[in-house]
Amino acid sequence: MNNVIELLKAHRSIRKFKTDPVAQEIVEELILAGQCAATSSFIQACTVLQITDPATREHLCEAAAGQLYVKESPVFLVFCADMQRHQMACDMHDAVMLSGFTEQFLTASIDCALFAQNVLIAAESLGLGGCYIGALRNKIGEVDTLLDLPDKVYPVFGMCLGYPAQDPEIKPRLPLGVVLKQQRYNNAGDYQLIVDYDEQVRRYYRSRTGGTKDNSWSEQISDMLVKEARPHMLAYLQSKGFVLK
Repeated sequence: MNNVIELLKAHRSIRKFKTDPVAQEIVEELILAGQCAATSSFIQACTVLQITDPATREHLCEAAAGQLYVKESPVFLVFCADMQRHQMACDMHDAVMLSGFTEQFLTASIDCALFAQNVLIAAESLGLGGCYIGALRNKIGEVDTLLDLPDKVYPVFGMCLGYPAQDPEIKPRLPLGVVLKQQRYNNAGDYQLIVDYDEQVRRYYRSRTGGTKDNSWSEQISDMLVKEARPHMLAYLQSKGFVLK
């Protein structure tokens, strides 16, 4: 339809990178592009940490389940939901900030997601590739301490960026009929669409792995959702001043 839409539809997660460095000027342009994402009520609640210190990258790699690209990618960024500067803004006007609301947590977290997706799309438009690192939340307390994060700031996810050293296939997404509904929520017909989609995903994995992986989407999701999902997160977020009410 146009180059922007084609770029968006061509997204792949990249986990192997060339050793070519990414110029700092490019990194800064990507962050500026991220800042231009929509932000609720102009709150601008995302702070990005660019991690270049090898020792810190090594510790973050260990915290993120040993994913080697955390320490090997030319660029590694940590996107933080940040309500600390808003405390500063209130202090500047002798206003008492009412914090800890779940809505503030949602707003700051969504702000980070929108910001980061702008960064990744901008990077892909320049021939870079990348992937998100949600596994930083596996040991989020260790990450918090390592990065000296103050109250009202938490790491939402990381992002690896660099020039791709792999060319993976595009992973098929759910059928449009499953995700686009008209007027009211209605999942009639979704079951068969997902059954058909499962076979499409199986073919994708068989092609990608040379037949060594034969999983469907529903199998992956059911395997994941019968396990606890980072149960430490609520206590951690509350310790940072989020999700208190």
